[in-house]
Amino acid sequence: KVLFETHHLYYWPNFLPVLQEFKKRQNYIIHVSMPRRLSLIQQNILEELCKRINISFITSKNEHDRINKILKEAYDIIIVGNVGQLHKIILPKAIAVMVYHGIGLKQSYYTDIDDRINIRAVESLDRINELKGHGHENLVLTGFTKLDRLHNISNESTKIIEQDLELNSNKKTVLYAPSFYPTSIEKISPFLSDLSQDHNIIIKLHAFSWEQKKYHYQNLLCTELSRDNKDIYLLPNEAFDIIPYYLIADILITDISSTMFEYLPLNRPIIQAECYSLKLKHRILSRRFWKKMDIKRQENIDFTYKIFDPENLMSRVYYALDNIDEMSENRK
Repeated sequence: KVLFETHHLYYWPNFLPVLQEFKKRQNYIIHVSMPRRLSLIQQNILEELCKRINISFITSKNEHDRINKILKEAYDIIIVGNVGQLHKIILPKAIAVMVYHGIGLKQSYYTDIDDRINIRAVESLDRINELKGHGHENLVLTGFTKLDRLHNISNESTKIIEQDLELNSNKKTVLYAPSFYPTSIEKISPFLSDLSQDHNIIIKLHAFSWEQKKYHYQNLLCTELSRDNKDIYLLPNEAFDIIPYYLIADILITDISSTMFEYLPLNRPIIQAECYSLKLKHRILSRRFWKKMDIKRQENIDFTYKIFDPENLMSRVYYALDNIDEMSENRK
């Protein structure tokens, strides 16, 4: 019996290929659950997705009851995307598997771990070696599960999305997928209107840009951009799955997000905007900020066009699209 404990909706694309493999093997009872919160928006979406694929969704009227339900089910395997509430929901003999939700440039990749995790799925050999250097041994090289679907989504499906968005077929498509913090949104957004004169621009925000009050200004800013520019398309928070939009995009713009690594298999140009807006405390005490970042990995990125001044955005996009093979070998 297997439980996919889906702490946030955006973990679901990582879990779905694993769940489908369990289904294919047929010998497993599979359930999905999500922590009970004041807002039920994420839960309602996930519950509906589970119905479509005939998977039981475990919920209750409050979090305490949900946890009790999970304990009574006595799962043999619990799969998580972060440590979250693992200790509250797992029995001593159960196997805990972590399929981590992000592969970006934050130190949380190395610190969001717990001795109770029996197996950790790791996306690359470099990361396995790095984690071993941090003393971890419960590692299995799996690749990044989320990306399986780059090969499974049909051209027909992506064409339907393009039609729904009413993309201009005469323009190349830019996908802008920034992180919520640190973020390039405030510095990059003033240049997107001009960029949209010759390009379709799809904006895919992090879920926290919609759901956490302190980052809410980000979706307001991008909503205004989308409203005022016919070729800028802001995806709603409900469009949590970025994979189809990778397939549509000719180029990606991001900052420290996992998206720069997720987009690599398509071998298309990537612009990395290293022009962040930092909180006051991190501007004053910059060392605190950089301690949260994976500096070594950031310095080793050699497959993106990096911009430090947002005014260079447009020229970089034009150049990258005119020279799509220039960094091809670095991206492989």
